[in-house]
Amino acid sequence: MGRARDFTGGVLREWVWTDPEGIDPKGRERAEDILLVVSELVANAMAHGAGVQEIAVTVDERVLTVAVTDGEAAVPAPLPPGDPARPGGYGLHVVELLSRQWGTTCHASGKTVWAVFDC
Repeated sequence: MGRARDFTGGVLREWVWTDPEGIDPKGRERAEDILLVVSELVANAMAHGAGVQEIAVTVDERVLTVAVTDGEAAVPAPLPPGDPARPGGYGLHVVELLSRQWGTTCHASGKTVWAVFDC
């Protein structure tokens, strides 16, 4: 998971999505939100998707998209609310809260779970 965060953080810095000097706290907060979503998507792929096959970060003039591909065809769904003391099971709720939109694209060899952030 650390390598996925390092990769994504490097992309965000290179594309100036973060403020390397720490002057803009809002930019730093946005980058941390994106990195947390990447962590959740990778954790889900590792736990439920037979491992990560690919991580992609794309940007256009309107949105940045992070996507994690794994080899499992099962589509993820947030768990229903339950016991707050129960460990785990909140990852997709975090993804939903921090991203503008998220979803799953199924393909012959598995699926890609993606999340979109406004530019």
